[in-house]
Amino acid sequence: MIMNQHLTALQFRHSTLEKKIANENKRPLPNYLVLKQLKQKKLELKETMQLYLA
Repeated sequence: MIMNQHLTALQFRHSTLEKKIANENKRPLPNYLVLKQLKQKKLELKETMQLYLA
């Protein structure tokens, strides 16, 4: 049960990062350093989620 809640929280954070990345890309001049950091965090979350699903 706790594992499912943790996975759900990770999925929520992952989707939040996707939205932040999309919003940054919509800007006339996206900050590529911010994009890089957001994408790195998103990748780390994805890898963590895969550990739970394995």
